[in-house]
Amino acid sequence: MGARPGSGRGQLFLRSLLFLLLAGPPAPRPAGGQLRYAVPEELEHGAFVANLGEDLGLDVSTLSARRFRIVSRAGARQHLEVNLENGILFVNERIDREEVCEAGGTCLLHLQLLVESPLELYRIEVEVLDINDHAPTFPWQEYVLEVAESAVLGARFPLESAQDPDMGTNSVHTYRLSPNGFFSLEVQTRSDASKFAELVLERTLDREQQCTHRVLLTALDGGVPERSGTAHILITVLDANDNVPAFDQPSYGVSLPEDAPAGTLVIQLNATDLDEGPNGEIEYSFSGHAPPRVRELFHIEPRSGQVLLKGPLDYERASLHELYVQAKDRGPSAVAVHCRVLVHLLDVNDNAPEVTLTSVSTPVLEDAPPGTVIAVISVLDRDSGDNGRVSCEVGPDVPFELRSSFRNYYTLVTTQALDREVVPEYNISITARDMGSPSLLTHSTLTVPVSDVNDNAPRFLQPSYSVYVMENNAPGASICSVSALDPDCQQNAYLSYSIADGHIHGMPVGTYVSINSDSGHMYALRSLDYEQIRSFQIQVQAQDAGFPPLSANVTVHIFVLDQNDNAPVIISPMPRNGSVATELVPRSAGPGYLVSTVSAVDADAGLNSRLSYQLLQATDFTLFSVAPDTGELRTLRSFLEQDATRQRLVVQVRDGGQPALSATVSLLLSVVETMPQTLSDFSEFSLPPEASSSSPLTLYLLVSLGSISFTFLLAILILTAIRCRGEHHSCRGDGCSRPRCHCCPGSRPSPDSLKTSNLTVQPPTGATAATCLDVPGGGPPGYCYKVCLGPESAQSDFMFLKPCSPARNNEKDLRKQPRLDQHLHVSKQIKQPNMDRLPPSTQRPALKRY
Repeated sequence: MGARPGSGRGQLFLRSLLFLLLAGPPAPRPAGGQLRYAVPEELEHGAFVANLGEDLGLDVSTLSARRFRIVSRAGARQHLEVNLENGILFVNERIDREEVCEAGGTCLLHLQLLVESPLELYRIEVEVLDINDHAPTFPWQEYVLEVAESAVLGARFPLESAQDPDMGTNSVHTYRLSPNGFFSLEVQTRSDASKFAELVLERTLDREQQCTHRVLLTALDGGVPERSGTAHILITVLDANDNVPAFDQPSYGVSLPEDAPAGTLVIQLNATDLDEGPNGEIEYSFSGHAPPRVRELFHIEPRSGQVLLKGPLDYERASLHELYVQAKDRGPSAVAVHCRVLVHLLDVNDNAPEVTLTSVSTPVLEDAPPGTVIAVISVLDRDSGDNGRVSCEVGPDVPFELRSSFRNYYTLVTTQALDREVVPEYNISITARDMGSPSLLTHSTLTVPVSDVNDNAPRFLQPSYSVYVMENNAPGASICSVSALDPDCQQNAYLSYSIADGHIHGMPVGTYVSINSDSGHMYALRSLDYEQIRSFQIQVQAQDAGFPPLSANVTVHIFVLDQNDNAPVIISPMPRNGSVATELVPRSAGPGYLVSTVSAVDADAGLNSRLSYQLLQATDFTLFSVAPDTGELRTLRSFLEQDATRQRLVVQVRDGGQPALSATVSLLLSVVETMPQTLSDFSEFSLPPEASSSSPLTLYLLVSLGSISFTFLLAILILTAIRCRGEHHSCRGDGCSRPRCHCCPGSRPSPDSLKTSNLTVQPPTGATAATCLDVPGGGPPGYCYKVCLGPESAQSDFMFLKPCSPARNNEKDLRKQPRLDQHLHVSKQIKQPNMDRLPPSTQRPALKRY
């Protein structure tokens, strides 16, 4: 076992002092407009916490005269105190965190500081930090665990949990198991972050070889220094019981009011066992995971499985109880099965608010300005939720109001000038009411005498007015009435009402409402539209006829209520041809296939804009459905062969107004075998003339295609003209010399004659430009062949014939023959053209090959 709690107050003091030296002095931290300090628990009397005089900016020399003190409830323990000589907050008595904050979590001490002359209220929080002053402890020093020898590998056996009153890292952090050859240990975490251990069977048990096993379970916390506690576990190996009980479900949940009496049935558990006789008789009990608090509050009937309430519940202490129940049969080698029962407590309004008058400043002068603090009032309700939410109010017809300075703290202030001649003394009734059902309330009376000052002014019955006007109202109708009182008499008591100058949406306020100066009735001058203006406020003034006149103002909030005057507007799907919307549906679509989604909007608000969708008409109602909330159109079944390929649907969109307004949309669905990329199936639904003729995309495509075609043709014509012109100049300027071509007059050859030509030409080695070769004597009389080849076009089959003058060519050929022999080498074997396919002798074209 580790060190036990409370081993010595001197050691606790030394640990706390070491904690303070390491952490440094507690610095104030603002938390929502208040100071917050941190102090470890177990500090001795007089330990320093904070310098409130310095942190609050107070004059230390005046603390005693101004009665600087800590305000606490009657009977509450005063853990902290303030030294009035230096303003230091110190420890008045030893703080045990586990005693002050039983519920765990962050432990805060809320202090209310009060100083008078003038009256000021401060609120601070002191967080009590946990120290590792407790070691984990087990309920028993030795446990007996019975395990059947037939238990399978990996079987889990929950163990009793160790308890550590410390919190956070100082609580139980992990478990350790002494080395053994049969079991391992796994640490699990509950929903509240607490730890528990389970034995896991790692090796098959054999009772005949070893009937008992002893292991040591150690629980360790995460504190510094680390503390631990141990328990011995005796594992007895039993003969096999081949069936174990089984619960209906692994976890149960139940709700129970906190004021349920003892003996109330919480839940009836049911587990079944397939065995017979004692092996099938089930006994219920709490498992080792159940904390002591659960065992104090609940009881389990061993034979029936009923969970009964044993002790009083308190929602304010714990709102959830986690019960771990085990069930096992009565046969030999019984194996326990476990389930979890979550008991959620329901808060009951069983605590009335408590009202405390912290400080009272009386009497009050009659001419005290509005907002003068009369008293500080604190309210407290120990319930939670609405049951603990408290509203504090004063009685009617008094010139005082409550203002909330902190949560559950109010200051009673004056709202207007007082008149001692009318009311020399006020008995103010303060009512604190919670929001529970039924509501609980507490009354408290405060007597405030008024000192005389001769001054009276008009006073409205309410600090502000809220008026609700239905839109589309009739102009000139009365919407509300404001009223003020003046305790004076005769002319000084005659009041007249008026509306202060102002603007509403850029328009003078006088164009919206008017007021009767005598009665205070207000009238709407125009019909209001909720979609244009939803609320506005005006200032109404009441003025008496005295001299000098006195007046008072009040704010009137006018809220415009919505009427269902706007029908839904369908935004999708949009009609394709101006009449119906079209969609494609594959025939292979199964049930639930999303065909389309109908979307609509409504300019109204609230229920008037809540839209619902329904299928109004359909070719086959068994084929489609519409989601009433989302407007999704889905298939109800798969398509059959006899289903029509055209399905016409009408979907209605209806708002929630009274009376309801609606809109419809028609959809034409086409069932197709496959989903095409274009809507070719809808070609029969021709577009209107204006849609087909004014499409900008079509116009852009036509213009682009025409421009490209025109440019291409123009380029071809220009290139052809330039080439023909260049060849014409070449032939006229140089003539038809023999090395270049033999030109003879005549017409162009026929295409058939060109096909018969078969020339074999060998260009010069290394030639890169086109080469033109002359073939003398290779053809019939009167013809010359001009062969032009590029470096990569020796096998080209394109030939062109060009006529030219033969006489000039012959003369130039004779003179230029030597130059041709210097540059070109022509093969001696030149195939002759087919003479049968040559053109007549009168046609003398030149043959050109590229």
